[in-house]
Amino acid sequence: MRITGQINDGFQSVGGILEQSVDAGHDLGASVAVVVGGETVLNIAAGHQDRAKTLPYTPETMAPVYSSGKAVCAALIAVAVSEGKLSYDQTVASLWPAFGAEGKDQITVAQALSHQAGLSGFTDAFDPKRWLDWEQTTTAIAAAKPLWEPGTASGYHPQTFGYIAGELLIRTMGKSVGQLIRRVTKDVVCGLSLSEATRVSPMVKPKRAPDLGAITPIKRAAFLEAWSSPSGVSRQEWAAAEIPASNMHATAHGLAEFMQLFAAGQFADLSISDATRSEAWAERISGEDLVLPYHLSWGAGVIRENGKIFGAPPTAIGHYGFGGSCVLADPAIGLSFAYVPNQQSPSLVADPRAVELIQAVYKAVA
Repeated sequence: MRITGQINDGFQSVGGILEQSVDAGHDLGASVAVVVGGETVLNIAAGHQDRAKTLPYTPETMAPVYSSGKAVCAALIAVAVSEGKLSYDQTVASLWPAFGAEGKDQITVAQALSHQAGLSGFTDAFDPKRWLDWEQTTTAIAAAKPLWEPGTASGYHPQTFGYIAGELLIRTMGKSVGQLIRRVTKDVVCGLSLSEATRVSPMVKPKRAPDLGAITPIKRAAFLEAWSSPSGVSRQEWAAAEIPASNMHATAHGLAEFMQLFAAGQFADLSISDATRSEAWAERISGEDLVLPYHLSWGAGVIRENGKIFGAPPTAIGHYGFGGSCVLADPAIGLSFAYVPNQQSPSLVADPRAVELIQAVYKAVA
């Protein structure tokens, strides 16, 4: 199996791990990228886009990254905070008055981004095509009653996170998540066009469902109801919609570059001040998540390393996407990392493939 792309001296071991993963069948195709202080030191790919192994997976290949896109949303919110257009401590309702219904008037931006709003899903049935309609979905979120007392626990918001973050950005930055991303990169996309779709590798679904632990009504609303995620639509319709928490498409290099906003404070013409970056990754809540079966430490839209999440030092923050994609930023050394596979595993967090790559990256920069 041949690795393609850029490997700077010292990072050959990372390429070797990716090669071994493809050879062993753990990956069909994947890309990995590392940026340090604005300089790309690794941007590689291996394997294939298709099961017939006729199309190579290259560093320019995009794939769905699912919830890894939440870190992109969090970075855009941090840009808005850095520009003084909102603050983590103000209430969501101060910017979006309708959101204050059903006792949600005191939920802060930071609480919403750290999955404390009690809005992990909906318990009442609806047409799952609704997720593709921004106005319908945000109206439903604003009217919803929290599933637990906000601020008392985190409970992962698989879909609603992106609509809350996105609505805040529309109201403060004047543009949607997809529009803001398009200003600075072609390698991360939220709302895929037909021309961009030619760059996207199809996904190989996992052989078994993720382990959510004991099923509760909160978990069922988040993941298991017939309306918990978009359905009854074509893949093209889903990909073209802006669903920021779950349907971004990207290359590893595009994500690693974007995560330089957290790692070093700058990407393209976007920037985040040091003070805002510290606010963004400060711990907002820690404990057993009500949806994901993990003990998690949350910043404002990012997962904080607690020794069991990324295989990185405690200074790292990042996010996983369903099936294995991963983004990470370490402001202590200005490093950002991304892994984008097209073969999903059942992992929701701490995918072994990503952890092994991250550990090799840290050895390379030591």
